[in-house]
Amino acid sequence: MRMSATAYCDKGETDGGVRAQRGVIAADPRVLPIGSTVRIDGLGTRAQTFLVADTGAAVKGRHVDIFMPSCRAAKRFGKRPVTVREISRPHETQR
Repeated sequence: MRMSATAYCDKGETDGGVRAQRGVIAADPRVLPIGSTVRIDGLGTRAQTFLVADTGAAVKGRHVDIFMPSCRAAKRFGKRPVTVREISRPHETQR
């Protein structure tokens, strides 16, 4: 699916309970649930795999926010169009 991507550098624990680190993104849980694994094309020469582990107040609809350890690099990243493919969803608990 076509989405827009931005980057963030806030450190700490994500909404998914993991530490913010490389390979972690924030997404709208109505579009990509926390715990999903996705492949993103449009960030460089190869597609990259990420874990959806955060939400974020400004992350709504078809938008992902990619964690970067450098705030300078996150700012330079800007806003880019990307293609996101969901690889797996989190396991739902049985009731």
